[in-house]
Amino acid sequence: MGKLTGKNALVTGTSQGIGAAIARTLIGEGCNICMHYFRSKDEPEKIKEAALDKGRKAICLGADLTSEQEVSAFISGAVEQMGSFDILVNNSGALIERRTIQEVDLDYWYRVIDINMTTMMLVTRKILPYLNGSTGASIINNSSLAGRKGGHAGSLVYSAAKGAVLAWTRALSQELAPGGIRVNAVAPGFIEGTSFHETHTSRESARKTISQIPLGRSGNPDDVARAVLFLASEYDGFITGETIDINGGVYCA
Repeated sequence: MGKLTGKNALVTGTSQGIGAAIARTLIGEGCNICMHYFRSKDEPEKIKEAALDKGRKAICLGADLTSEQEVSAFISGAVEQMGSFDILVNNSGALIERRTIQEVDLDYWYRVIDINMTTMMLVTRKILPYLNGSTGASIINNSSLAGRKGGHAGSLVYSAAKGAVLAWTRALSQELAPGGIRVNAVAPGFIEGTSFHETHTSRESARKTISQIPLGRSGNPDDVARAVLFLASEYDGFITGETIDINGGVYCA
């Protein structure tokens, strides 16, 4: 696309799957990048080396994004090394484990909400002064098909959090529009090649889910990364407050 050459992007949750694919795709289109990780930095470090080989600037920074103190340190480190940013991808999130309403206690409730929503709020709030609103900036939030349909059994709290991401995206888009910052979301459906489904979905359940997808296949991380790339490249565009559904036709808004 060319428009992204030299733009600075920050992506959270790049240790595997969708986050790693987004980072690679943005680098391939010319972005410099700050990659966040929580537990493992192995994949971000590999992506960093590939980025440096392409002449891009790339850094990897670890943080627990549910901690306001760690988010502050993370954003300070990112800004110190890269200056300002044109693109923010709020990708971090997790199901943790499947629980029905009878099994949901407050510790679990708060943990799922914190990982999927509080992280997004803290990162966005802290980086906001360093987003290039004067020339156009793009925030992309990762939601889920579960936030549209309610998800499979045991994903009650996760689905509620991902639904909140969609409302957060719409509300934030209105708040930040006067400053030249657009806010959109992606809502992936069944995406294989991620720790989410490797951990929380049986092969039998996966086969059943895939059989019900109109396009006849599961998604992959690159399917999501391409949609994020489009929204990122529209940093000076006219699309805001929208959600791109990436699910092979399972849900059509």
